[in-house]
Amino acid sequence: MIGMLRGKLLEKRPNQVLVDVAGVGYQVQIPLSTFAGLGMLHQETTLLIHTHLREDQLSLYGFLTAREKQCFELLISASGVGPSLGLKILSGMGMDDLIPAIRNNDLAQLVRIPGVGRKTAERIVLELRDKLAIVDVPVAGKPATRPQLEADVASALVNLGYDERAAEKAIEKARGAEAKDFEALLRGALQTLGSSAMPKTAHAVSGE
Repeated sequence: MIGMLRGKLLEKRPNQVLVDVAGVGYQVQIPLSTFAGLGMLHQETTLLIHTHLREDQLSLYGFLTAREKQCFELLISASGVGPSLGLKILSGMGMDDLIPAIRNNDLAQLVRIPGVGRKTAERIVLELRDKLAIVDVPVAGKPATRPQLEADVASALVNLGYDERAAEKAIEKARGAEAKDFEALLRGALQTLGSSAMPKTAHAVSGE
């Protein structure tokens, strides 16, 4: 499984690049957002890779940021959304508009993306609305680095088995001057989640 490529950018098109890694050329499909951020030809570039394996084909999908890759992988987890459509969605709408549109059930916005019909838009909203809690979205009036920090902590909590909404609420309560880095915010959120579970535990013990 290829997770990252670092090498010389030999060719680039709006939907595809060719990267030379130690003499081996890798053809990688990309969204427009990644194309816009690429450097000049023959310079070194680094792409985060999603490897898609089918019976007769292995395809690579590349992204400049973890945020793009994470959103792409969430999109293709929705029913009826394959990698090609996932790239079209990311290319057809910026993530700062796409994520709120999904969260707010804005089907009118989603169906404007080429290839996305109403039924597909409805499935995307239904299946991804809650999962998008782990994807960084800029928040007005907050430092740019803060949403990313909170998104990383939310992702860690979800991976630990906590519900997305519970994780978000715990992070909100854990915000403060002391929670300046990942470890501090995660520790505070875990303490909040632990304390919220204590009354249930105490109730269960007293019931015995």
